[in-house]
Amino acid sequence: MLNTSTTRFCLIRHGETDWNSEKRIQGQIDIDLNAAGRAQARAVAASLAGQAFAAIYSSDLLRALNTARLATVGLGLAVSPAPTLRERHFGVLQGTTSHEASRQYPEVHRHHQARTPDYDNLTGESLAAFAARVMAGLEAMAARHAGEHVLAFTHGGVLDVVHRVATGRSLEAPRDFTLPNAAFNWVERDDYGWQLISWADCGHLQQALDEVAG
Repeated sequence: MLNTSTTRFCLIRHGETDWNSEKRIQGQIDIDLNAAGRAQARAVAASLAGQAFAAIYSSDLLRALNTARLATVGLGLAVSPAPTLRERHFGVLQGTTSHEASRQYPEVHRHHQARTPDYDNLTGESLAAFAARVMAGLEAMAARHAGEHVLAFTHGGVLDVVHRVATGRSLEAPRDFTLPNAAFNWVERDDYGWQLISWADCGHLQQALDEVAG
């Protein structure tokens, strides 16, 4: 039983896409799931069976929204699209691999690698603006669902921001945690701020690997 002022979130990154497997920056380009991603979403559904949530939200990009649709079929709740859960717009780097970006846009790539907070990759969203957008959306959800459990489907960049806020890391610090596709990540918003409960739980995904391999 949660304190009436506490909201607990289960945050799930979308299932795999072909661009994930190619390590290509997707950003807000609307890439859908591949076969492995759909299998991951079904594995999430099996693991979520019997759990209760007050609401389900998803980024409105296809890879997240279709993960949500496949993963929540047995929960009896509609999926509410939430643009604040969208991935960051990576500007001119969208559609490139790291190698391509370093050759085509060396200065932009340098800022991207350095995690320069106020740099927008020429035509995109700065890391600082992105983080502010993400956390404002989650704060609104937390206030709306105080004392409840919320399920949300989103992207690696969003989870990166949430982990940093919940653990007190700066946006500029190198990442020392993982962001697996379709993993369970639990955080709480309580009277003291954001707290990390558990992260990158992939125990349910063996079923997805077996399904694709079979």
